[in-house]
Amino acid sequence: MPEFPEAATGFPAIIFSSALVVVLGFWLLVMLGGTEADSFDSDVDLDVAGLGGVPVTVAASMAVVVAWFSTLAGSVLISRAGLTGLAHAAAGLVLLLVSVPVAWGAARALVRPLAKLFPDEPGPSRQDFIGSLCTIRTGRVDAGFGQAEVAARDGAVALVQVRQNPQAREGALTAGNSALLYAYDDAGEFFWVAPYAASLDPGHPRADHG
Repeated sequence: MPEFPEAATGFPAIIFSSALVVVLGFWLLVMLGGTEADSFDSDVDLDVAGLGGVPVTVAASMAVVVAWFSTLAGSVLISRAGLTGLAHAAAGLVLLLVSVPVAWGAARALVRPLAKLFPDEPGPSRQDFIGSLCTIRTGRVDAGFGQAEVAARDGAVALVQVRQNPQAREGALTAGNSALLYAYDDAGEFFWVAPYAASLDPGHPRADHG
């Protein structure tokens, strides 16, 4: 029907039609690997608007889609009502002013269930453990064997593979010793450790004084 293309390219729907093109272009780039969905999270905080919990681009996209659809549908109804001239322009302005809070309310309602799919913080990474204290849980640690316990940021305890450089001039590590995770070997999937006297750093949150 010709009234829908006319409505999409007329005021006020044209404003959100243009925004919708930008949104579609952005998500196409995401699909092609050209950018990330959370690209703008560090620059914009939507918590104050009640749209936090999901990437900024997701919340903005939902708001644009709802605003575009509401202005499109409203423009068609205005056209069918036979309004012309100033009456048509005034109705379009009212529609624009109404569509913004409608889009915000709809996006806010949709964000709540979607927020469960986007954790506040990424899960712990192995790189996060570098510089942490651990407790050796095996009878020995050498270049080919060893395990230790280390606390993650959320307080959970992880059992990791550790190795000690045989050429280092350090004491041997045995069960119960505190050690420092100072590097990670991606190929071997283990941490390099060195002896560490936890008693010298009693304020360290990950120190084991037992």
